[in-house]
Amino acid sequence: MQLKTSPHKQERAVATRGELILAARTVFARDGFESARIEDIARIAGKTRGAFYANFSDKEDVFFAIYEEDVARDQERISALSAAGSLEERVDAIAAYLAEALDDRQRVLLNLEFKMYVIRRPQKRKRLSELYSEMCVRCATTKINNLFPELTDADLQKRRRLTMEVGAAMEGLALNSLFSPENLTVEQRKRYLRIASAEALRSAQET
Repeated sequence: MQLKTSPHKQERAVATRGELILAARTVFARDGFESARIEDIARIAGKTRGAFYANFSDKEDVFFAIYEEDVARDQERISALSAAGSLEERVDAIAAYLAEALDDRQRVLLNLEFKMYVIRRPQKRKRLSELYSEMCVRCATTKINNLFPELTDADLQKRRRLTMEVGAAMEGLALNSLFSPENLTVEQRKRYLRIASAEALRSAQET
C-alpha cells in the first residue's frame, strides 16, 4: 500500500525547493554559472547537499527551475497588458515591458552566464540550447496571444524566430548596459527594443 505524504511534509518540500532556487539565483549571479558550487547553494539555503539532490539533478536542472519561475511571473504580468489599441501602441507596450526586464540585473546575469556555460560545452550545446529555446517560445506564446492576436495562428517556426530575434536584441542591450550603463539610457533601450519588436513582428506576419 502506498503511503500518502502529509500536507505538512508537502509544504516543507515546496519550501525547501523554493529556498534552494533562491540561493541558486544568488550564487549563480555572484560566482558565475560555471564556478558556482552546489555546496554553496545548499549552505546559503541552510540545507544539505542531500536536500539539493533530492530536488535537482545538477546545476543545469536548478537553472531551468529558476527560468520556470521567471516565466510564470512573466505570464502573470503580461496577462495585465491589453490587446486593445493600434499595432504601434501594442509594440510600444511590449518594448516598455522588455526594457523594464533589463533592469533586473540578477536575471540578466543568470541568462548571460548560462549561455556562456553552454557555449563552452559544445557536447551539451544542442540539447541545452534547444531546451532553452523551447522554454523561450512557451514564455513568448502568452505575450503573442495577449498582445498580438493576429499572430495566434503563426506556426512554431515563426514564433521561434520572433522570440530569438527579440531575445538577441535584448541580450545585446543587456550586455552593453552592464558594461557601460552611462551610454545607454532607458529611453534608448526602449527605442531599440521597439525597433527590434516591430521588425520581428513584421517578419512573422510574412507568408
